[in-house]
Amino acid sequence: MSEGLYYVPDGQPLEAALSRTTHLAVGAHPDDVEIMAHHGIAACYRDSAQWFCAVVMTCGGASPRSGRYAGLSDAQMAVVRQAEQRRAAVLGRYGALVQFDYASADLRVAPAGPAAAELADLIARCRPQVVYTHSPFDEHPTHVAVCRAVLAAIAGLPAELRPRRVLGCEVWGSLDWLERRVELDCSAEPDLAARLLEVFASQIEGGKRYGLATVARRRANATFARAREVDRCEQLGFAIDLSAVAAGRLSREKLARDCLDDFRQSRLAPLLKNE
Repeated sequence: MSEGLYYVPDGQPLEAALSRTTHLAVGAHPDDVEIMAHHGIAACYRDSAQWFCAVVMTCGGASPRSGRYAGLSDAQMAVVRQAEQRRAAVLGRYGALVQFDYASADLRVAPAGPAAAELADLIARCRPQVVYTHSPFDEHPTHVAVCRAVLAAIAGLPAELRPRRVLGCEVWGSLDWLERRVELDCSAEPDLAARLLEVFASQIEGGKRYGLATVARRRANATFARAREVDRCEQLGFAIDLSAVAAGRLSREKLARDCLDDFRQSRLAPLLKNE
C-alpha cells in the first residue's frame, strides 16, 4: 500500500476535515482533479456547508518536461508536482488533499488491489455525497485503472457508506459522443478555474497547455451540446454516471457495451434511413 500524505489547508484536525467532505474527486495525477472536477470545486468554494476533498493517486513524476524543468529527475519532478497540487488545494479552498504515491504500473496491473482497499477506507471516513473520477472510456490506461479502483472501493463498502452519485469525467478524450451523458454546469467561478490550472506551471512549461485546452473543451461542450437550442451555460463538462456500477447493480462491461451500442445505433440510423 502507498502511505498517503494528508494536507488540510485550513488547519482543521484530519478526521474532522475528512468527515465534512461532501464532494470527493479521485484523479490519477496532479492536476487531473482540477481538469475533471471543477463542478465540485466550484460548488464548495463559497459554501461553508459543502467541502471538496481531492485525492491524487500517483506523484506524476514521469510527466513530460522542458524549460526550467528539463533537467529534473523523476523524483525531483514529483516533489514539484506535489507542491503544485498543494497550492491548488489552498487556492481552491479544498477541505482536504490526499496525495498517494502509487506507481502507474501497479495501478494498471491491480486496480482492485491495495489502492482500492485504501480508497475504500478513505471514502468511508469522508462519506461524500458525490464522487468524481475518470471516465472508463478515458484514453489514458492509468486513468482507467483509477476509475476501476474507485468502483471496486465503493462496491466493497456497506450500502450506507456509499456515495449517492459516482461520476466518470473527461480528461483524455471527450464524452460528447455519449448518448446517456451527464451534463455538469462548470460556469461558476471561471477565474478560479483558470487560476487553478495555471498553478501547474511544470505542465504548462512542459508544453502541455492544459488550462487553455480544458476551458476550451468546456466552452465547446456548452455550444455544441444541442444543435437547435441556445447555449444553456458558458462552460459544460460531460460525465458518465457510474453509480449503478459502484453499487453493484450493473457490471462495467454491461455499461460500456450499452453505451457503445447506443452510439452505434444513433449514428447508423440516419445513414440507413429509408433503405
